[in-house]
Amino acid sequence: MRPQYWIVETVLTDKVDGSIRKTNWYVITGGPSSGKTTTVNLLKASGYKTTVENARLYFDMQRVNGHPVEEVTKNREEFQRTILTMQIELEKQLNPDELIFLDRAIPDSHAYYHYLGLTEDPMLAEALLTVSYKKVFILDCLPLVQDYARREDEAAQLKIHQSLIDVYETLPFPTMRVPVLPAEERVEFILRNL
Repeated sequence: MRPQYWIVETVLTDKVDGSIRKTNWYVITGGPSSGKTTTVNLLKASGYKTTVENARLYFDMQRVNGHPVEEVTKNREEFQRTILTMQIELEKQLNPDELIFLDRAIPDSHAYYHYLGLTEDPMLAEALLTVSYKKVFILDCLPLVQDYARREDEAAQLKIHQSLIDVYETLPFPTMRVPVLPAEERVEFILRNL
């Protein structure tokens, strides 16, 4: 049985004139330790425009100010809303005509809200009505490697990964699974399948 997600209309409209908003953006997503950031960094090194993962960026900013990850994530709802706000602002600033690879996107927040059992966030529901991506690449998980920001265990890794798959499959964008391959081959796989 598929998990229940908030009901979101699949009509994507631009806030300004009500027309469908198209972008030339590709999402790179997957569960923790799936190689997203490595893949995005290799794409950047190849000359493509990319974004950073906002959760890790936020952790890094907080650590510089002396706040450990445990303190930052203590209030899960506040943390997820902060990351969502950062992602919404980031995507508002991007040129929709430019080819860009995103290290996670707004629907990732939907998957995390579901995984954490958080109540529906009106800001997230509204944002989901306006998103548009050319294609979504879901990277299959690699063996879990924990670090200062990635604290999940393997069971959580797989649940988050499945939640991401379920969320993106409810949205009207093409999705493609990226198998476990050496990092450079994953990039080649993605570029062959744009």
